[in-house]
Amino acid sequence: MKKLVVIGSGIAGLIAAVEASRTHQVTLVTKANLAESNTHYAQGGIAAVTSTDDSIAEHVADTLAAGADYCYKPAVDVLCAEGPNRINDLVNFGVEFDRKGTNFALGLEAAHSHARILHAGGDTTGADISNAMVDAVRATATAIFEHTFVVDFEVEGGTIRGVHLLDASGRHFVEADSVILASGGAGQLYRHTTNPSVTTGDGVAAAFRAGAELADLEFYQFHPTALAVPGSFLISEAVRGDGAVLINNRGERFMQKLHPAAELAPRDVVARAIQAEMRAQGGQPVLLDATGLGSEFLSKRFPSISKTTRSYGLDWGKNPIPVTPAAHYWMGGVATDIWGRTSISGLFAVGEVACTGAHGANRLASNSLLESIVFSRRAVQVLDKEWPAHAASVRWKEQGLLAEIELEAEADRIAPASALNVVDRVELQTLMWDNVGLARTQNELLQTRVELAKWRSADEANRLFTDWEDANLLLLSRAVTEAALAREESRGGHYRLDFPLTNQSMARPITIVRKAR
Repeated sequence: MKKLVVIGSGIAGLIAAVEASRTHQVTLVTKANLAESNTHYAQGGIAAVTSTDDSIAEHVADTLAAGADYCYKPAVDVLCAEGPNRINDLVNFGVEFDRKGTNFALGLEAAHSHARILHAGGDTTGADISNAMVDAVRATATAIFEHTFVVDFEVEGGTIRGVHLLDASGRHFVEADSVILASGGAGQLYRHTTNPSVTTGDGVAAAFRAGAELADLEFYQFHPTALAVPGSFLISEAVRGDGAVLINNRGERFMQKLHPAAELAPRDVVARAIQAEMRAQGGQPVLLDATGLGSEFLSKRFPSISKTTRSYGLDWGKNPIPVTPAAHYWMGGVATDIWGRTSISGLFAVGEVACTGAHGANRLASNSLLESIVFSRRAVQVLDKEWPAHAASVRWKEQGLLAEIELEAEADRIAPASALNVVDRVELQTLMWDNVGLARTQNELLQTRVELAKWRSADEANRLFTDWEDANLLLLSRAVTEAALAREESRGGHYRLDFPLTNQSMARPITIVRKAR
């Protein structure tokens, strides 16, 4: 039986491990405990066509529109067409989605033309899915390594051979015929983020060092409404879908003036509008007014949000609550084809760590969990198939590249270590938030390039988990900055104050590759 290593315990990794265990010897590796992932914290739900009033074609159209004329349509077609069957898979795994009678209770979110968002437990969808899949994995996986860090991949002749790991006992190596990378995104690049502390981009960084192509790194989605308190607790978009509105500190709604969909405009539009309003009122957060929905409805529909707001002394059924944008979802990542195959034979990437092109420049709300279940299942289906030449480059051939940027890995940098300061994570996150966040300019990006060049990671021989994380964040900060500099337009999650218009001739990917040593 062939050996498969699955990295990550979000929904993408859990489903891949369960499905592959039928034909492969599966080892699942996760940096924290099995249940800790972005999936576990997902409130908003999962988008899929499950109603006769809706259609696959309309879900495709909504995804393309939200993606700012940049989506890779073959990936979108797969995402939406296979979604309904993957929802059935989750039901078979024991996920109990909320229902209205015998039908699913479907919610509406921004940029969707139909109510098609499935929830479980009101606002605990991710936790319910994660819990069901964790139980399935524990019953099927050959081996589970928790609290284990992926240091690097072993690649020989362009083919994956295994994974170098680090745990409390030290470093060790696990051989693999294939690896499915499902390690999530890099929300910890930014000072304000809805992501848990484990999201430090380790999988993307390791894949880059191994020689994999990265794509669309400049496109980062900032959720418009995180609670303006330490921790940036996410206030689900479903709250606005149910009728909550945004107001400034004068009590005035402002989204109606900016977009016909008002509070349900695409996330990038709402996030930038909130940022502009905050600047106009001296940096103070705006307010989300859900009082019209009533305390009883809010407590029943959004139990975890209600509990969290109460813990901060806020009664959102009676008073508006302060909100601010926060880093939420990365459209970029390790470049793949529509089967999750990367530019390294035997290495798959699925979920947020991957860039299939399905989200384009701006992810449609609640398509992220859907992407994870669709593409992880597809990766398993081709585990033992012949690896096509240039698997991840099919999209570039069809869309054409805007730029290919060569970037040094940390180990390849020329400056002597003695001349550089060890990176400080808080300073790095603040720099990225200020200069490479919601709004960017050439001057700020160039300044960021200079500042990042002054930092180095800790000596590899003595690195702890956090040191490896900081090294990965430093590398990815440089990569995001270079991609943002190269895209001289505004599109979706990438907004340039000095190039505020969209340039249709630039609707092509930017890739990042490791500079030859």
